[in-house]
Parts: sequence; C-alpha cells; structure tokens
Amino acid sequence: MVTKADTHSTGQGLAAGVVFMAMLLAAFSLWTAIPLTWVYIASKVSDTQFPSGGPYAVVAVGIIASVLVVAWLIGRLNALYIRLTGTNRVGAIRPTWLRSMRDTAPAANSVTVVEAVLMGSVMLAALALTLWFFLLAGSPIPNQ
Repeated sequence: MVTKADTHSTGQGLAAGVVFMAMLLAAFSLWTAIPLTWVYIASKVSDTQFPSGGPYAVVAVGIIASVLVVAWLIGRLNALYIRLTGTNRVGAIRPTWLRSMRDTAPAANSVTVVEAVLMGSVMLAALALTLWFFLLAGSPIPNQ
C-alpha cells in the first residue's frame, strides 16, 4: 500500500532531480551557449571581418553579464534544492543493507550540489568539445 509520505517523498525526489538537471543545464550554458551566443551577436553587429573594439566590447560585457545572471539563477535553484531535500550535499549512494546502525552522520568530505553541478558541466563541455573536434570540425589542412 502506498502511503501519503511515500508519495510526498517520491514527488520531492522527482522535483529535486528536475532542479538538479536545470542547474546542470544552466552551468553547461556557461561554457557553451553563452560564449557562442555573444560571439554570434557581435558578428552581426560588425560590418567587417576586421572590426574595431566595439564588437569585442559587446562580447566581453555580454558574457560577463550573462555569467552573473546564470550564477544568480544557479544560486536560486540551489536554494530551491535545499528546500526540497533539506541538504546541499550529494551523499554517497549506499544500499540500505550496506549501512551501519551508526551510519547516520553525513560524510565530512561529501560534495555540495553546486560543486557537483559545476564539475558535471565542465565534463560535459569537455566531452562536447572533444566530439565536435573529432567528428564535426573537419580538417584544417587544405585539399590540394
């Protein structure tokens, strides 16, 4: 029989997972979508292939402003995650049958959710760069 507490904890776990994925997507955009978008915008602002400092300033200011907004968003999502789960730590996942009776305190060296999100986003960005470089970029050597 499913109790109200089981349904509530399942719903909270699902909501926490959605918040975690939103944080991961926002952090991934720090390395991919934000710089690419601002370079694209600057390319549309410039009239020539050899622009003066204007488009470069647009890229620099745009990236900095966007990163600050996304960092604020990640902080808000982290606060929501803490409200949903009651912790900001990502604990080691151990099956119940492997836990000791004294295994109640969280590990002292556990990783916070924001740390896990940022590490995950860096690994995803490195994987995306590697895949692009080897599969999609093409050869820089001219065909003769």
